Amino acid sequence: QVQLQESGPGLVKPSQTLSLTCTVSGGSITTNYYYWSWIRQPPGKGLEWIGYIEYSGSTYYSPSLKSRTSISRDTSENQFSLQLSSVTPEDTAVYYCARGGIGVPPVWGQGTQVTVSS
Repeated sequence: QVQLQESGPGLVKPSQTLSLTCTVSGGSITTNYYYWSWIRQPPGKGLEWIGYIEYSGSTYYSPSLKSRTSISRDTSENQFSLQLSSVTPEDTAVYYCARGGIGVPPVWGQGTQVTVSS
């Protein structure tokens, strides 16, 4: 059974780049036809989709975050990563990675808190 685990710094300074990694076990990130997402939830707000990377390596981003977002992968480590540049306190949130696919239930990581503060 596939499991996802987020990792990365819990505190980032304003204007810096937030970097998180999702390590996947129990399944390959190159398996047809899954996609691997990043989602966040700011305090007191709903879930916000950030973007995803497909099994093929293609990427798709939320239009509102596209200019600051990059999602990449390391197939040798079975990991995918998020980089969000020029962060502000409004980027403070719990960040989740998740696996999606047509006709299958999503699988989520447990989430990691990231706070943007000087």
